[in-house]
Amino acid sequence: MNSRLHVRALATFASVALVALPAVATAQQAPLTPYQSLGRDLLREMVETNTEYSIGSTAKLAELLAARFRAAGFPAADVQVVGPDTGSDAKDKNLVVRYRGHGTRRPILLIGHLDVVEAKRSDWVLDPFKLTERDGHFYGRGTLDMKNGDASWVAALLRMKQEGVVPPGDIILALTAGEEGGGGYNGIQWLLANDRDAIKAQYALNADAGGGELRDGKPIAMDVQAAEKVYHSVLLTTHDPGGHSSLPRTDNAIYALAAALGRVSAYAFPFQTNAVTRAYFSRTAALVPPALAADMRAVSASATPDRAAVARLAARSPYYNALLRTTCVATLIQGGHAENALPQSATATVNCRMMPGTDPTEVERAIRRIVADSAVHVTPADTAKPSPPSPLPPGLDQTLERTTASVWAPLPIVPSMETGATDGLYLRNAGMPVYGVSGLFVDPNNSADTRAHGLNERIGVQAFYDQLEFTYRLLKAL
Repeated sequence: MNSRLHVRALATFASVALVALPAVATAQQAPLTPYQSLGRDLLREMVETNTEYSIGSTAKLAELLAARFRAAGFPAADVQVVGPDTGSDAKDKNLVVRYRGHGTRRPILLIGHLDVVEAKRSDWVLDPFKLTERDGHFYGRGTLDMKNGDASWVAALLRMKQEGVVPPGDIILALTAGEEGGGGYNGIQWLLANDRDAIKAQYALNADAGGGELRDGKPIAMDVQAAEKVYHSVLLTTHDPGGHSSLPRTDNAIYALAAALGRVSAYAFPFQTNAVTRAYFSRTAALVPPALAADMRAVSASATPDRAAVARLAARSPYYNALLRTTCVATLIQGGHAENALPQSATATVNCRMMPGTDPTEVERAIRRIVADSAVHVTPADTAKPSPPSPLPPGLDQTLERTTASVWAPLPIVPSMETGATDGLYLRNAGMPVYGVSGLFVDPNNSADTRAHGLNERIGVQAFYDQLEFTYRLLKAL
């Protein structure tokens, strides 16, 4: 919901969106290789096929991709477009492809989601559903979250098929609907309930998390997502008898809600670390300037970190803050029923991203305590789904290290915690380990790089082509 790894933090981009984009670069680019051209064509097809829940269709995109696999020689029985066949969900289906191997190892599952967050054309500088290349970037809804990863999976499998590669075990690709919410059903959840054998594997790789980390434009680490925060929303609701707007009173449903939200905004949940975040800070400390490194080492030293160091890290960037505590933020609000009437009710949605293992009832209890107003009702808007961590096996760690070095340079493999949430949670809860792996490099502390769910979403052109090569080499190495 998001997003990919740490870069799926929901950056505010209103100011950027209203500024004219830079002029198209005039430098002569090197001709694309056939593989880069394939990846670009796939990314274009994916971005320009609207997969919003409201008016788009993942079924349409799944059929387009299925046609590519069949044309490449995949048996029809191994290329399936599946999902509910009736109702509004029929337009949102899932693509499941099986790449047959020798059978000497258990299958590996590759996952990604086809749906995207809604994009309002009038808010964007460029058409969100047209892939535009400008100033060294690809712009379009889903370029970062996460059609880059989908395109990379598809391109790698098509190239391997063309080259006659037969992997030691089956590779299963599942590109699904409903990860971003907004209505309908979740594709991974549906597959687990209706066709679990189709995606049964020893572990899953999720291109919606993990990825290369930049600092000052230079690659410093390859992050592998081994844990993720837990998604949970609560509703804050106020009620009032209302009345005529010409006779205002101090008891106003909107004002009461606004005051409550102000208190929520000012509150910071207690600092908290876990094995994955401590490992992240410990390994990253060797890659950053001394002062920052000292704080990272102090935070990673024990389960009860140095509070002053934690406070400095949290203040340094929204990403570090999100790694160190449960966060709750207001995301939706509605109230009143007429412009000439006092509001009879007002409701806000507060979205929380909880540290793994956190009890959602404790978070709800904390919000009630923060609000401190019995007239403001706090109720859960959903049922939080836990997502237990997946320890990284040494074999995969080493393969990632070798593949990363072959494309860029030797870089440390750093376990990370996704600050958003992904479809991996359904598989983890079903007993399948999931690792967030992406070959896209971004800077998690640079808001220009973290536009997932935001305006004028984009990725670097060269970063995408490097991601294509990394993904191909990784799947061959596995």
